[in-house]
Amino acid sequence: TRAEIKNPVLQKMAAIREAASDLGIPQMAIITNIDGACAETEKDLNNVYKSKHLKKKMNDFSAAVGIPMNCIFPVKNYSEEIDINDDVDSLILSALRRMIDFGDDFINKI
Repeated sequence: TRAEIKNPVLQKMAAIREAASDLGIPQMAIITNIDGACAETEKDLNNVYKSKHLKKKMNDFSAAVGIPMNCIFPVKNYSEEIDINDDVDSLILSALRRMIDFGDDFINKI
């Protein structure tokens, strides 16, 4: 099993998120190592948005920190792989695209 984020860390993250929100800075979260958190996604990364276990983890994180679910992006790390994998890349690039969009929207507002 994966180590859970300790409550004091979640509280600190929530405080930082709230301060950033007060400044109008958009927030998002990247959830990593999803293959280790869920057997379904370990077998097939295409199950990432079908996994009830992963959805619960993301919901719990969203509730603890205050980042909406549509701003939480699951990705798999390249940790032991030698070759690139389109499914891994797709999740990473999707998160990066949203990160760029959030940043672009923020810059256009100031």
